Amino acid sequence: MKKEFVWRWTFFISGVLLMSLGISMTIKGQRLGIGPWDVLHVGLFKHLGLTIGTWSILTGIIIVIGTVIGTKQLPKLGTWLNILLIGSFIDIFNWMIPDIQSYGGQVLIYLAGLIVMAIGVGVYVSPNVGAGPRDSLMLLIMKKTGWSIKNVRTGLEVLVACIGWILGGPVGIGTVAIALLLGQLVHYTLPSSQKLLFKISGYSQFNTLKSAENQK
Repeated sequence: MKKEFVWRWTFFISGVLLMSLGISMTIKGQRLGIGPWDVLHVGLFKHLGLTIGTWSILTGIIIVIGTVIGTKQLPKLGTWLNILLIGSFIDIFNWMIPDIQSYGGQVLIYLAGLIVMAIGVGVYVSPNVGAGPRDSLMLLIMKKTGWSIKNVRTGLEVLVACIGWILGGPVGIGTVAIALLLGQLVHYTLPSSQKLLFKISGYSQFNTLKSAENQK
């Protein structure tokens, strides 16, 4: 159990680190546009100051509070760590990665960032230690309305992208690319991460669920 615990949290932290790096890389290539939620964070940063990572943390906290009110359930520890670590790492990587002036350089770092982000999502989701706040909100709306997860996700991302665009956040073909392609890439990175985690730690969600059923 100790080995499984250590590896699950190692995957979670590593995945959050990679995801944050990917987000920062796309921000450095923002001529193409950035992810819908990051458009909002950048727009808030431009109008109200603070930092992009700080706005990621604050919006995450607000979403979690709303989700707790809606579900009457407290989130897992991983959800809170997701909020705090991603926002903090975004600011660190934004400081570490130099600004890129050439269009070609921004295209390259954006594409690389999209791939890194997809790997990060797959790695951090695989140990199942807590959903991200935006995913929790999506599931809550889906449950309350009966709408499909595809429609809820698309509606949310269009809404926050529009708000961010009004505030001056960078919207472009890259925003559409992240909205359409990230989920498709995670479709491959998540199973691969789960297989790797099971191989080195013995943990799998299937075994966990099966054990829980046997204890009923």
